[in-house]
Amino acid sequence: MAPVEQDPLAVREQLFHERVRECIICALLFASLYILCHFIITHFKKHTDFTGVHDDEDAAVNRIALGLCTFTLAVALGAVLLLPFSIISNEVLLSFPQNYYIQWLNGSLIHGLWNLVFLFSNMSLVFLMPFAYFFTESEGFAGSKKGIMARVYETSVVLLLLTLLVLGMVWVASAIVGNDAASRQSLYDLWEYYLPYLYSCISLFGVLLLLLCTPFGLSTMFTVTGKLLVKPRLLEDLDEQLSCTRFEEAAVSHRIRSGKASCWLNLDMEMLREQFFAIRSKRRKLELRHRASPWQRNLGYPLAMLGLLALTGISVLIVCFHVLELLLDDAAMPRGIQDASLGQVSFSIFGSFGAALQVVLIFYLMVSSVVGFYSSPLFTRLLPERQDTPLTKIIGNCVSLLVLSSALPVFSRTLGITRFDLLGDFGRFNWLGNFYIVFLYNMSFAGLTTLCLVKRVSWAVQAELIRAFGLHKLPLPVTRCRTRSKPC
Repeated sequence: MAPVEQDPLAVREQLFHERVRECIICALLFASLYILCHFIITHFKKHTDFTGVHDDEDAAVNRIALGLCTFTLAVALGAVLLLPFSIISNEVLLSFPQNYYIQWLNGSLIHGLWNLVFLFSNMSLVFLMPFAYFFTESEGFAGSKKGIMARVYETSVVLLLLTLLVLGMVWVASAIVGNDAASRQSLYDLWEYYLPYLYSCISLFGVLLLLLCTPFGLSTMFTVTGKLLVKPRLLEDLDEQLSCTRFEEAAVSHRIRSGKASCWLNLDMEMLREQFFAIRSKRRKLELRHRASPWQRNLGYPLAMLGLLALTGISVLIVCFHVLELLLDDAAMPRGIQDASLGQVSFSIFGSFGAALQVVLIFYLMVSSVVGFYSSPLFTRLLPERQDTPLTKIIGNCVSLLVLSSALPVFSRTLGITRFDLLGDFGRFNWLGNFYIVFLYNMSFAGLTTLCLVKRVSWAVQAELIRAFGLHKLPLPVTRCRTRSKPC
């Protein structure tokens, strides 16, 4: 029998319904991320920045800047979820190829999500975040009428001048790198050349930032986890420490009360209060450890440490194996594709288990990079504080997180954490095809991670052994002067 020809009108109608369905799904996903990010920013923002009772203009400016920050943070969170969502979608389509309820999960939807994240990342980094910063700092031109529109005009002029400056720098860099007729001809194409090239530079900066922050964060994760969990009792008497701390707290509290009642006692009350708060915090931590169950104390902490060590070791082993693949096979190089053919083959040799492990490693590396970013001396001041973060610091945090998260797909594919090829414009970066950059990047990550891990673990084990055996309570050696004429 001859195949039945489909009505062109029915085909167009089906394509229209699929397009509408994809738009609705993307809108629902982004709305969910936007609401979540709004609660996160509200949790950290400083209330005095957004409660303009006497100045409605400043309050409106702050609300607009807050909305732009929420949008940027939602895009950053979407960039983090982009690669794991694609990997999970591929495995779901492999497991249930003919299921009616997951027909909406297709390559067109995934490709559209990648394009939207790329577009919104460019828009947030190039326009929205600079506009939010200049908008909060603007006051209007001198001699003009005050108001929201005066600030908008000033911000637009400043942003236009900044855009011309950045485009001029990109034009000069492009002319220096590619000094041929084709490159000079492409310099006049703003949308197809300028913005991808500019985002390629930003992505390269983000990948280099991940290279520095992730190894440091992988080693810092052990310290952060140790502070959150209850450590086991190893050769220490917790009851004795708790009773001594309570006695010390009572003694300091009695000195504070006696200092208030007696005028002749020359006591530094501020220092005593700080000492009292420190002792009380120590006492609460000891009580928390004392109330912890034996399972939580003796099993939770070792399992968490072993889990972190296993994830870090697996990451380093995968990178080392990827280095060997780069030397032997050209297919190991990261590349971009324009068509997302999902549900045909798994992106891991271990099937669904390997895909799940890839998702866990991607999230683990992202969390480690954020921990390393905020733990580094250069960016410690950007660490947000609960209910006490000004708007300018929120803008800086949103930009930093967007740079890190937008480089995460390229970072994961460059290190060989996943075999999922980069979709859309993410695969158009010029430096992805350079073998020497990719090879040195993998070697640097493996070496820095191993060095930081060995250094941090050795120091942590040494500190725990010293604390367990009570050597930290011993008095420090005092150097005595042999001659009386020379003071120590």
